[in-house]
Amino acid sequence: MVIFPDGFALPAIPYLLTIIFAGGVVAYAAIRQRPTVTSSRVLALAPWMALGAALHVQYVLNALPPAIRPLAGTPAVYAIVTIAAIGTWVSLDLLVTSAYIAQILAGVGVVAALIAIAGVIAINPTSLRVTVSIIGIGVSVILSGGVWVMLTRIVPKTQLTAPMGTFAVFGHTLDGVSTTIGIDLLGFGERTPLSALIIEFASGLPTDAIIGSGWLFVVVKLLIVSVVVWVFADIADTAPAQSNILLAIISAVGFGPGVHNLLLFSVAG
Repeated sequence: MVIFPDGFALPAIPYLLTIIFAGGVVAYAAIRQRPTVTSSRVLALAPWMALGAALHVQYVLNALPPAIRPLAGTPAVYAIVTIAAIGTWVSLDLLVTSAYIAQILAGVGVVAALIAIAGVIAINPTSLRVTVSIIGIGVSVILSGGVWVMLTRIVPKTQLTAPMGTFAVFGHTLDGVSTTIGIDLLGFGERTPLSALIIEFASGLPTDAIIGSGWLFVVVKLLIVSVVVWVFADIADTAPAQSNILLAIISAVGFGPGVHNLLLFSVAG
């Protein structure tokens, strides 16, 4: 069974070699420098995830110059944004007082993300629709907040994963809610085969006529991320740095697609 989303493909060899070279340089610098990993610095990577999402929206809508477009496809966009973020982090660790690294890392990510989002808006500014996206964010905040409170009440030690555990729950809630909006309200399709199977199964249930077919995907996402955060509670207690990094990766595969969905709905919904 295919597990990768439609459009998942490696870029041409010159681009691939460039990514590998840049990744190798940054990885070597990070291993040599060993910057301190804290929850605030890892959480500062969130805007960079939004940057990747915005660049991929421009890729999907064919709005990037041909020379750089291959770098914004999947999986290339994940690689280049990670390289840029870690490279910035390592550079700041060399040049800036440690107390300000998280703020500057987040600030650079925010500026870059805003520029990329502005590029998305510029694709079709006269037809911009943000109401559905704002509703999606609001529902995600409320739902993820409720899940987090319930999770920490049932398994108190999950509080040890905060703030990255909280962000992971929000990121996957955003992905689930935005996917549901796209499927049930806007007529979009699901590109990831496994997710599509879940949605297809829900469409065959009696609930489809009442609440649509996306609800089951939200439930599955919330159950999975809750279990993951629960498992990571022990890691957060004994190895917080490793826990923060792994939770950042888990968060990215929820938050990034969720932001991508909402941006896409705003200009193409």
